[in-house]
Amino acid sequence: MRRLSFCFLVIGLSLSAPLYAQPQPQQGLLAPSRSINWGLAGAGVIPTRSQICATLNPGATAAQINSAISSCVSGQVIKLNAGTYNISGIKFDAKNNVTLRGAGPDQTFLIFSAQASCGGKNAGICVINGSANWVGNSANVGDSAQENNADWTGGYAQGSTVITLSARTLGTVSPTVGTTLILDQLEDGSTRAQDTGDVFVCTRSPACTQENGGNGRTLRAQQQLVTVTSVSGSGPYTLGITPAISMPNWRSSQAPKAWWANKNYITGVGIEDLSLDCTACDPFGVTFFNATNSWLKNVRSIRNDSTITTGSDKHVLVFQSTHITVRDSYFFGRSDGDEYGVNIWESSDTLIENNIFQRVPLPILHETGTGTVAAYNYTINNLWNNGTWSQGSVYGHGGHEDFILAEGNDGFGLEMENYYGFAHFVTSFRNRWTGFETGRQNQTVPMFVYGLNRYANIIGNVLGTAGYHTKYQAVPGDSSSCTRSVYAIGLGDNCADGDGSVKPLNDSFTLTSTMRWGNYDVATNTVRFMASEVPSALSLYANPVPSSQALPASLYLPGRPSYWGSLPWPAIGPEVTGGDVPGVAGHAYRIPARRCFEDVMKGSFSDSTPRTFSSATCYGNTSVPPPSAPTNLRIIR
Repeated sequence: MRRLSFCFLVIGLSLSAPLYAQPQPQQGLLAPSRSINWGLAGAGVIPTRSQICATLNPGATAAQINSAISSCVSGQVIKLNAGTYNISGIKFDAKNNVTLRGAGPDQTFLIFSAQASCGGKNAGICVINGSANWVGNSANVGDSAQENNADWTGGYAQGSTVITLSARTLGTVSPTVGTTLILDQLEDGSTRAQDTGDVFVCTRSPACTQENGGNGRTLRAQQQLVTVTSVSGSGPYTLGITPAISMPNWRSSQAPKAWWANKNYITGVGIEDLSLDCTACDPFGVTFFNATNSWLKNVRSIRNDSTITTGSDKHVLVFQSTHITVRDSYFFGRSDGDEYGVNIWESSDTLIENNIFQRVPLPILHETGTGTVAAYNYTINNLWNNGTWSQGSVYGHGGHEDFILAEGNDGFGLEMENYYGFAHFVTSFRNRWTGFETGRQNQTVPMFVYGLNRYANIIGNVLGTAGYHTKYQAVPGDSSSCTRSVYAIGLGDNCADGDGSVKPLNDSFTLTSTMRWGNYDVATNTVRFMASEVPSALSLYANPVPSSQALPASLYLPGRPSYWGSLPWPAIGPEVTGGDVPGVAGHAYRIPARRCFEDVMKGSFSDSTPRTFSSATCYGNTSVPPPSAPTNLRIIR
């Protein structure tokens, strides 16, 4: 769907990141320090590969499919004809640029009885490189050599595309063009007394979080994955990288490091046009592990388990990966526990677009990630805790998330909590967040930003459920009626003040640093363009009051996406009138994913079994990219 040269995916070398043009109208709305080029998220244009290297029929075993993958020529397709396949795990084992394609998710059905080995993240379908290091320890999974690391000694500035590393301090393999680096640094502290007063990274309980947390190496929750584009020197190294450094708080005092695997990431893998029943997959359906520029599209993913057996089940795990796309798909679950739709763990620049999540308690969940775009997804019936509790459609749950963009979604809400850590510079743009689902009594807030989650941008959203949300905001010092509030910002507990012993104390700076502009809410029944809700006077990362009330259609797309057809674009926002979503004064139309669910699939909130799904039926040909701007265009900070 997006803009990337075909040869990039086929060759699999990240000589440069896909060059997308960020929509120019963003300039003048968000300060450069509070935004990134979200057009870089995902795998870029997904190639329509036509050459078939193997065709298999129902009755084929996992071993036969895996053999076909192993022997397939780069740029070709393993085709699974229509029918039902009862199989164990499928594995792309360091096999680049190969697509596994069915006849459609309403025709080719894979029912898994077991998983493929996947470096400890075993899954029905495993996409993994040949040296699956994990930054949670120093050993490569299945590799006798240790992973490689070096001190990161220069190039910390936000927007930098050149960094310097010391000679290797561990490992035997030097970074080369195409190497994916995992950058991290020590946290700012373990007590609130060490709060820096701006970006503050801390994963210690109860001072900062509800549980001791963090992802990856202990006390190094902040991470970003980048790809090496050029190398000068043999240690120390001067490296060109893409994308640019996103966070503004990298610094030598926090002992920043770079880590990398012995072998380059697997690249260019596609999973398309299939229905996956991973009820027996425990806990992962599809895992992308040390993967880049790969995708899952037009997939129906079903988990019919009624209980969770290992703490959390996940339809798609994006693990220590970068530039992964999950789009045009349907996810259905039946668990009342910690079931995730797409789980982003220590990954960067993921695109989750135009999907339907039904009965999935946590549809899009971040556990440390940078640069994610979650856009135009429809979520319904996010049951949790025996159906009494709803969670956010887009949810922050890890040690550190930053520069997440949630755009154009229709669902329950956005929630950045404090269980294991915090998020910074998260943007919610043109979403329809209801904050309410039938039968839910807890945490019914469409826009929930817990304390120590800072510098959020909340722009052009349509918020709340008429007749239910009667209060504008719950904030430190006034957390009463929180569950009836449109916003809960800066609280330390779940819709309550933190006590400092079990739950972290409140954080008034969360509210002070949050930008709100052009949102419609049902409590005030107004569109609010208020200078007092723009943090223009901050000493760091201030956002000037926009000079105009006009908003861009998108913060990452240069034009109307192809699956949109002739529907109103943009569909949600302060200037939208006559919309078909009830109760919001006409400010929202149904997005394509919702129309697919309601009009084509005939789905409903009360469904207890999955629906038939095919993106071709809902959207037609979604492989055509939207209008693209010149590929030599960049946003200059």
